Amino acid sequence: MRWLLRSKIHRATVTETRLDYEGSITIDEELVERSGLWVGEKVTVADVNNGNRFETYILPGKRGSGIVAVNGAAAHLCDLGDKVIIMGYELTDEPIQAKVLLVDDSNGIARELMY
Repeated sequence: MRWLLRSKIHRATVTETRLDYEGSITIDEELVERSGLWVGEKVTVADVNNGNRFETYILPGKRGSGIVAVNGAAAHLCDLGDKVIIMGYELTDEPIQAKVLLVDDSNGIARELMY
């Protein structure tokens, strides 16, 4: 069995950092669904601007809002406007294709790729 990349939202813009929140990352429901991620799923977040990486779980944000809010203690690791890569993995014994969403500066879907 191996951990393989299954879903990725590439270079999303952090729209909010909320330190006084119970934790997680809030992501626009449309991005969650189109990427193949699930609400509640554990994800790795990599901040392109500063190199920080952390794990958290997904909460749904308002559909079409473009929200990508880093919440709780992880809010110390990102700044408003930072670019982040959000990755979900799958444990499998077979090769899989990863679905990748490339987003624009407003977190709208620019392109979908399969790796």
